[in-house]
Amino acid sequence: MELRKQKERAHANRLKALLEKASDQEAVASNKKFYSITRGNQNHIKKWLLKRISNGKKFLDYCCGEGEISIFLAKNGANATGIDISDVSIKIAKENAITHKLKNKPTFLIMDGENLEFNDNTFDVIICSGVLHHLNVDKAYPELARVLKHDGEIICNEPLAYNPIFQLYRKLTPDFRTQWEAEHILNKKSINLARRHFDGIEIRFYHLTTILAVPFRNFFFFNSILSIFEAIDSVLLKLPLIKWLAWQVVFILHKPRGKK
Repeated sequence: MELRKQKERAHANRLKALLEKASDQEAVASNKKFYSITRGNQNHIKKWLLKRISNGKKFLDYCCGEGEISIFLAKNGANATGIDISDVSIKIAKENAITHKLKNKPTFLIMDGENLEFNDNTFDVIICSGVLHHLNVDKAYPELARVLKHDGEIICNEPLAYNPIFQLYRKLTPDFRTQWEAEHILNKKSINLARRHFDGIEIRFYHLTTILAVPFRNFFFFNSILSIFEAIDSVLLKLPLIKWLAWQVVFILHKPRGKK
């Protein structure tokens, strides 16, 4: 295994082990507080996935972490497989699946996302949630295209690299990520590289002013405050120059090249 991958796995294992034992996860990883405002993109992704669940369709939770999305899919009747390079993450994911007492249990496997151990054209739907910036996308995109069926779709949720405030925060918190991760937050170029392997790309942008709701996350009026900022973002993040300053982007990949 390449040294960068060893470092990614070691970092993930260390962080997952600490979070598993922590009574207050923000005390271990203070960046967790920012995810309190992500309901917009998370709800969009879940609705998108639910529309695609039908008999026989196979879902891949690509670099699944603790298996939250795989378990969500399984609860809703999907045939889900989760893979991750972190053995600790896979262990936790399997334990979480047992805790939920699922009839339709997802499969969890330790696997390198750049060297998938699946046959060509295996999956109908793939979800990549906050993982591509941990990988070499020049290797990840062709693997994703290879295992996706000709009429399949991929939904990706990633942070963006352009907002100077978000980038400053990343520099001030180096312990939260590896050097590779910090240097490979997605930008236009890394997203557009997907066009080498997919003819269809659709992009949505999330979270600019919503970050201002984070300090109110423990107050009863948090949802109301968040709704106001979400409404502001719905306007701002349609503007050509401003939208790339968003914290996160959700993009759909489909029509893998060379497949009919």
